Amino acid sequence: MKKINKDILTWMIIIAFFGAVVFLYNKVNNHYVDLGEDASPPMKLHPIVEKKKDKLLEKTASIGIDVVITEKWRSNERQNKLYAQGRTENGNIVTHAEGGESYHNYGLAIDYAIRNENDTIIWNISYDGNNNGEKDWFEVAEIAKDLGFEWGGDWRNFKDYPHLQMDFGLSISQLQSGLRPTNEDKKEE
Repeated sequence: MKKINKDILTWMIIIAFFGAVVFLYNKVNNHYVDLGEDASPPMKLHPIVEKKKDKLLEKTASIGIDVVITEKWRSNERQNKLYAQGRTENGNIVTHAEGGESYHNYGLAIDYAIRNENDTIIWNISYDGNNNGEKDWFEVAEIAKDLGFEWGGDWRNFKDYPHLQMDFGLSISQLQSGLRPTNEDKKEE
């Protein structure tokens, strides 16, 4: 039992060390700005996320998929209202994040849906409106991932198919403590 505890402790130290190295590397190389613990969250999409969202819409339109962005930046109040859905309010559970615990609250996430040929917004992940034999929802997700988004449909526990986010290597607790990604897209330099 002592050996197992010692092994676990050793791995925890190694993981913490490498996490600190990555964090410091990014901070030293100006990937993050520390606004302090009292920093208020942004009230709009991060400029890089905004730019990538526009590219996503452009690329999907070029292959005949009409994507609609249904959510962008989200206030803590709206997040709490969504969190209550399926818990204390009617409806299905759509999020596991309370206000301040979602990348939407920091302007780093968007949600999408598809508009079909009848001009109706749909949430059907099997729909193939451009008739190429592939599900439009998954085509959009692949394009988004190529642009640098993380897709909620890839998550193990809670599949959030409409959700796309760019966390810039920052955890929610780091965002809550005032760290923010810079406005420079290092990948495009």
